[in-house]
Amino acid sequence: MTDNYPLTIHEAHKKLASRELSSVELTRAALKRIAEVDPKVRAIVTITDDLALEQAQQADELFARGEAPSPLTGIPVLIKDNICTRGIRTTCSSKMLENFVPPYDATLTEKLKACSPVIVGKTNMDEFAMGSSTENSALFPTHNPWDVSRVPGGSSGGSAVGVAVGAAIYAIGSDTGGSIRQPAGFCSVTGLKPTYGRVSRYGLVAFASSLDQIGPLTQDVTDCALVLNAIAGYDPRDSTSVPYPVPDYTRCLKPDLKGLRLGVPREYFVEGMQAEVETAIRQAISKLEELGAIIDWEASLPSTPYALAAYYIIAPSEASANLARYDGVKYGYSYAEPENMWEAMEKTRQHGFGPEVKRRIMLGTYALSAGYYDAWYVKAQKVRTLIRREFDQAFEKYDALVTPTSPTIPFKIGEKVDDPLQMYLSDVCTLPINIAGVPGISIPAGFADGLPIGMQIIGKHFGEETILRIAYAYQQATDWHKRRPDI
Repeated sequence: MTDNYPLTIHEAHKKLASRELSSVELTRAALKRIAEVDPKVRAIVTITDDLALEQAQQADELFARGEAPSPLTGIPVLIKDNICTRGIRTTCSSKMLENFVPPYDATLTEKLKACSPVIVGKTNMDEFAMGSSTENSALFPTHNPWDVSRVPGGSSGGSAVGVAVGAAIYAIGSDTGGSIRQPAGFCSVTGLKPTYGRVSRYGLVAFASSLDQIGPLTQDVTDCALVLNAIAGYDPRDSTSVPYPVPDYTRCLKPDLKGLRLGVPREYFVEGMQAEVETAIRQAISKLEELGAIIDWEASLPSTPYALAAYYIIAPSEASANLARYDGVKYGYSYAEPENMWEAMEKTRQHGFGPEVKRRIMLGTYALSAGYYDAWYVKAQKVRTLIRREFDQAFEKYDALVTPTSPTIPFKIGEKVDDPLQMYLSDVCTLPINIAGVPGISIPAGFADGLPIGMQIIGKHFGEETILRIAYAYQQATDWHKRRPDI
């Protein structure tokens, strides 16, 4: 640990392998950091200190025998609280699941455990991953460490904050419409949404099944590649998992971009974007040009303006179907002493779900109802096809696309909570990537008024190697990702 902040994964692994540092020491430092800063930022729902120290001891024994299975061995990690962890409470930051302890591990958790990590806790989130600010948690809001009066983004806000403040060396989040990348941008960390189907969703509590994807939040791109190496791959338990070869993502990390063609879609510089954000992103893209990339500043994805509307039909519709399982019978919260079955179901959902979840369930149920299905849901799926085709066409011309991660810097807590439409606009730059199913990464690219700005790099399907290479080259030439909040 240096200046209260941990080493990166690759730095810590070298020290652990050489026995210069023990996993127990690293873990105690992370737990101490959690005790110091989490009361200020409220990033963590469940702290697993006893488990963490036990896993750290086991990792040290592996290093002592020369049997450490992975660069992630003995490294403290935080996991978003919508990913099942056997024996550890998994709440989705909802009253509905506040006491739910899964009897099984998600595939993500299994893959991490195969690396002998140190799980230090589960992170706060918008309830059932529905939100862009981590204000919609039924437990408590999470605060941005760069300014605790502001939001950290969402829904993986707790995971992003955990990495930003040094509560763990890396974290895992999920991304349905920007829920990894937007908080990564707001907290000045690196966040990757892989291609849909690249990482198994088995054991991820579903929000919108055709959009959800698990991914890492890390301090830098090298760490991101190391985590992706561990969690990517086919899973027969997930019907949407793709049997596509998993490369060693660290091999693509090169410090120059000579010959790469990058498009800058003009539709992503939306009306209402803060001038400081646009200036910072254009300067960052110019840096990519200095590194050898060929930039087309006039790229176009003409259907992008319709992505927000399509997303807010598709995602709530899938949420409406997925959350129907919470009926007060099988597991989770159950309304006490109802008069009949119908009242039990109604009251369970009325008291178990928060306002944003209810809002999206109602939107989705309406869109799927008789008389509106063709007018709304089917039309949104047609727009989705157009958006995906435009991305495919763009990647025939460009190796990657570069955009802002968010049109604004982090906003004040409470500023948009009563205006859902303004809140939804926070994801305008990120959600088209989920609609198309392509990968995207957000990396730190500057500051405005002392608050972080993120740059998003988008690749073709299974093009993670290319976007990691671009992000890595940028980070080798800049130091935005090395700056830490003073908290």
